[in-house]
Amino acid sequence: MTKRNTLLLAAALLIGGVMGNLQAQTQQNNGSPTPKDMFEVGAKAGHLFVSGDVSYKPGFGAGLHVRKSLDYVFSIRADGFFGKAFGEEGAVENSSYREYETTYMAGTVFGVISANSLRWNQSVRKFNTYAMVGLGGSYYEAASRQDPKRPLSNPGFSFSPHFAGGVGLDFRINNRINVGIEHQSMVLFGSKADFVDGFNLNRGGSNQRSLFRDIIHFTAVKVNVNIGSPTTHSEPLYWINPLQSVMDDLAQVKNQSMITLEDSDYDGVIDAIDQEPNTPPDVPVDTKGRTLDSDRDGVPDYKDREPYFPPRPGERVDAEGVVVNPVSSGPGGGVSEARVREIIAEEMQNYQLRDESSAGVAASSGGVAEWFLPMIHFGTSSQNIKYSDYGTLASIARMLKGNPNIRLVVTGYTDATGEVPSNNVLSYYRAKSVVDHLVNNHGIGRGRLVLEWKGQNDLLVPSGSSYMNRRVEFRVARPGDVEMDPPSGANQTSGNGY
Repeated sequence: MTKRNTLLLAAALLIGGVMGNLQAQTQQNNGSPTPKDMFEVGAKAGHLFVSGDVSYKPGFGAGLHVRKSLDYVFSIRADGFFGKAFGEEGAVENSSYREYETTYMAGTVFGVISANSLRWNQSVRKFNTYAMVGLGGSYYEAASRQDPKRPLSNPGFSFSPHFAGGVGLDFRINNRINVGIEHQSMVLFGSKADFVDGFNLNRGGSNQRSLFRDIIHFTAVKVNVNIGSPTTHSEPLYWINPLQSVMDDLAQVKNQSMITLEDSDYDGVIDAIDQEPNTPPDVPVDTKGRTLDSDRDGVPDYKDREPYFPPRPGERVDAEGVVVNPVSSGPGGGVSEARVREIIAEEMQNYQLRDESSAGVAASSGGVAEWFLPMIHFGTSSQNIKYSDYGTLASIARMLKGNPNIRLVVTGYTDATGEVPSNNVLSYYRAKSVVDHLVNNHGIGRGRLVLEWKGQNDLLVPSGSSYMNRRVEFRVARPGDVEMDPPSGANQTSGNGY
């Protein structure tokens, strides 16, 4: 009796400890519960036999179970079972014949420990090994006889509590179905624990020793189905890597990073903040990826011949951004304050030009010829004008329009890191790019622009590779300034110098 109570107490403590651990793990992580998952319903069938006083013969059994995970390692399972066990041994001649037929029914609640989630190298594993312990009740009848000519006895059904343990291996077919093999053993408690096979050979003074108690064994194959919506519930957690949520989050972050850093239209603005993700190639855009329209006339800068001249109230522009109905500044036409300021600035510039011409000031002595005009710079081996310099060129064009009597010298340069012939060609094409821009985008007459090229001559910075040397300069033309012929090779190549 002491051994039996000790075993019951140990089993109760084991299951209680497991359940407490499960509950603690489920509620841990301060508000980070495990995800919702499906529950498992399974059916099994197989071989039932009893280890007892009589040699067993093949029996059969079948059962159902419902299993629900508590976290990635632990789950709880309720089993129902029915089966028949058989046994026969000995001979009638020497009075050793014994035969039994046991009808057995049982219900058990198991705590299950899955080893599957203890390995984290895969998101979902194909195999799942587990062990389980539990407590339950057995309802059985052991009919027996010692003479094959007599019918089996009918002692009636008995009930006993039992302790159960088992191991199993499941194979995952898909997220809904898995199959497996399992073995369970049950040890009964009570005065009839050694009569599951109908015999207790230690009774009546026999010299034969009986087992402490009969043990019921059940080996079965089973099919399990996961029940629940796959859109809102995951597979049972004992199939899932505990780090899968972390892996999914990392993958999501990686995908978002790739998406966030992608610039599908190559405008320099990543798609995550690009409000116009399909702008044409090489079109200037603002920091949000929107096509620039600097003068707000409805014509984007890359199509606008006058991208920095907003129309006055009442004026309209054509498809190239040019005003088609200039507002008259005469009587009744009205002039805005901004336009008055422009007229005053233009007249002051013209007055300075006229004043110096009438005074006979030589170009070399200062005045217009010495006006400071900004320069623009180029990338290595490039003749393309940077968009950041469009404003500078617009200012120069404005000066030219305000002073229709002057011409401008446009001189191209390179640094000193390439071959001299290639640098000469590149400096020519840099100056030509600027001249073409002023003519095509601002309507400056080609005859007012004098193109010169200097290659790597006249370096501004001693370091031959400095970007300051890759430039185009401007100055007001003197009476003797004439355009230079293109360098050798300029008509055959766009230049590969530096």
